[in-house]
Amino acid sequence: MKKSVLVLLMSLFASFAFAQVDLSYYLPEGYTYNPAVPTPKQVLGYEVGEWHVTHDQLVMYMKAVAAASDRVKFEETGRSYEKRPQTLLTISSPANLAKLDQIKAERAKLRDPNASVNIASMPVVMFMGYSVHGNEPSGANASLLAAYHFAAANEIEADLENMVLLLDPAINPDGLNRFASWVNSHKAYNLNGDPNGREYNEAWPRGRTNHYWFDLNRDWLPVQHPESRNRVRVFQSWLPNVHLDFHEMGTNSTFFFQPGVPARMHPLTPTKNFELTEKIGRYHAKALDKIGSLYFNQENYDDFYYGKGSTYPDVQGSIGILFEQASSRGHLQESANGMLSFPFTIRNQFTANLSSYQAAKEMRQELNQWMKDFYKEIKTETDADVNKAYIFGSTEDDARSFHLADLILQHDIKVFSLKEDITVNGRQFKKENSYIVPADQPQYRLIKAMFETRTSFADSLFYDISAWTYPMAFNLDYMALNSRILNLASVEQINKSNFALAPGKVVGNAGAYQYAMEWTDYYAPKAAYQLLKAGFLVRVANEEFSTPEGKKFTRGTILIDEGESGLDPQAFYQKLQEIARFAHVDIHAISTGYTSGINMGSTFISPLKKPEIALLVDGGMDSYEAGEIWHLLDQRYQMPVTLLPVDRVSSSVIDRYNVILMPDGYYNSLGKPAADALKTWISEGNTLVAKGGALRWLRQNEIGNIQFRTLENQDSKLQRNYADYENATGAKVTGGAIFNARLDITHPIGYGYMNPDIHTFRNDNLFLEPSKNPYANPLVYTESPLASGYLHPSNLPGIQNGSVIQVSGVGRGRIVGFADNMNFRAFWFGTNKLYMNAIFFGQVINSGTSR
Repeated sequence: MKKSVLVLLMSLFASFAFAQVDLSYYLPEGYTYNPAVPTPKQVLGYEVGEWHVTHDQLVMYMKAVAAASDRVKFEETGRSYEKRPQTLLTISSPANLAKLDQIKAERAKLRDPNASVNIASMPVVMFMGYSVHGNEPSGANASLLAAYHFAAANEIEADLENMVLLLDPAINPDGLNRFASWVNSHKAYNLNGDPNGREYNEAWPRGRTNHYWFDLNRDWLPVQHPESRNRVRVFQSWLPNVHLDFHEMGTNSTFFFQPGVPARMHPLTPTKNFELTEKIGRYHAKALDKIGSLYFNQENYDDFYYGKGSTYPDVQGSIGILFEQASSRGHLQESANGMLSFPFTIRNQFTANLSSYQAAKEMRQELNQWMKDFYKEIKTETDADVNKAYIFGSTEDDARSFHLADLILQHDIKVFSLKEDITVNGRQFKKENSYIVPADQPQYRLIKAMFETRTSFADSLFYDISAWTYPMAFNLDYMALNSRILNLASVEQINKSNFALAPGKVVGNAGAYQYAMEWTDYYAPKAAYQLLKAGFLVRVANEEFSTPEGKKFTRGTILIDEGESGLDPQAFYQKLQEIARFAHVDIHAISTGYTSGINMGSTFISPLKKPEIALLVDGGMDSYEAGEIWHLLDQRYQMPVTLLPVDRVSSSVIDRYNVILMPDGYYNSLGKPAADALKTWISEGNTLVAKGGALRWLRQNEIGNIQFRTLENQDSKLQRNYADYENATGAKVTGGAIFNARLDITHPIGYGYMNPDIHTFRNDNLFLEPSKNPYANPLVYTESPLASGYLHPSNLPGIQNGSVIQVSGVGRGRIVGFADNMNFRAFWFGTNKLYMNAIFFGQVINSGTSR
């Protein structure tokens, strides 16, 4: 009876809230407001919550507030892929706004254990970041209220003498705008809340992600996207004490605030962080009690992966706080707790914003002291750690080492280059492409998080990935150094502002017999595409060879001559120079065809066709994986790709492509005509690259001969406690871990790799049975596959000695099947080339080596 009454009251309350979309519904009691500061309605023409704010409207309002208030500074911190401005409001007293650089400089001393700072007078800094997931809009719409309240409320004027508020109204501009356009274009003026309505069911890929369909709330640490780099730069310049992160969750839930599950904190996060988060949580509870909203904490969500907005601060002396509001998705939707209105969701977020403000104000000295103590403890930890630095590099490729060093630099971490080659425990590190990261610096814990491997955990459930060891992700040699070895190396600190990857060049003169490009360079595929696009004859060497001058070239080397381009030798040479500079690769002149190993006219050299690529999208495709592939081709390698809706697959459409990419996903919408068309297309000599669920669909439609491993149910107990079900089943999920694999570097899929030992990333439980044809398994897991992260013991048999990549022939063509994600979140540089090899070299794989 009580529950029924509660649901009825909530339904009435939500409906009432929707009907009362004026500021009185949202704003706290006891405040008066400066009439010179415009309300959202005065600028936008509608009340907050009446419509979903679009990004351009959001920026327009923030500018209007800044123009009207001497408490507010507006700045553009960068641009998204779609060139939308990323904006930041800095809100404080006029006196503080006049000395922001001075305040930042004082705050930087918090990271110096030897610096003297006046904690009693130092302002507290709170960052407020809204709607990193674009289709979780209550945050961004609440930012309108936050901007108005903090700019216009007369009663907080004195507070702002000791506070600096940083307001980022839309962390994901492109996703927010995509979602707002969707829901606004499907809004009725007479709402009924039916969840079956089009308003609540977005078109693929939905508004959660950025332009390339990446989850920006997983990119705080990898910083692979401009939106992330811009906001991390803000974080590092300000070192906020409190970092708010506003999200939404399922419609049938209530409201969550951190702390999360205590056992799921990362071990590098101090216990004090949890205690302070819990103390701040009491402010949220009090505020939500006052307005009668349901809430929970210390459930479901964790603080393990440092790539999330609410966890990244925790390892840097800050307090990250996640808020999750049950989502109305549109303007009004039925839920298990009654009608859920958009204004109701916005009010909860704004209420938590205000309670965070109150906590930061009252805990100002405690929060600043905690940050000071955090970095003081770091010094003690680094002195005790036997690992004094980490070195990483590659003997054959500059780019992967460069990109990892560049990633690390974004987090206010010092990185040093070598002035001379060194050898450590038998491993050579070349000065051109090796770097050292000293551990004895303020970001010690963050450095540890980047380089450590971990296979034991306090809890077996993870909200996100359990491992991200960066040198493994970049396929680099690395090791920890003790102080004796570190002192032997002559090093130079990298200047972040002018750190850049060196342009490539042509080694040798014009008029050479042939030109050769080694495939070991990360950006070799970028150059290869440009060479093919220019109309040159481009071939791949399937055996090693050496020039008379003694230069050795490995399998996968690209051989180039002018072909049918019509260019004279000098113009051809100039074009090669242009491509080499553009792609950061070296191209070598070869003086004669009489090379050792194989000659330049050998049958072991295969001509290449320019890849004409279609990427299947829409429907049941995994938008994350599709986006990773699109980003890889479009941004890294600057290769055009057609985003082909899956419902357009037919013979007449796909005949124009020679490579089709099928990301993970559900392909049930593809019927028999599409299956027949794809089978015929492959058999005509084309390449299909498939991952995960795509392989299952191919198997079901008898295209190729990919086999899967199935694991028997190992639970022999007749009865188990019902209460343990979620934890027991969740523990078997492979949410994201790193595995050891062995690569056949003589196989076209392995071209460009010098070491057969490689690390792959897996985040599902789909297992491939190795082909009975041993030449069709270019990459397999080792006997002891787990390198870093969590793996449930019951899943180990599915991985041990299983296939990571498998090739299956269909007529004159072939399928290259992947069990693991080679392009994970854009930072898994180390296996990108395996995927690119499938695109470029699938066409030359010997049909006898695939089944």
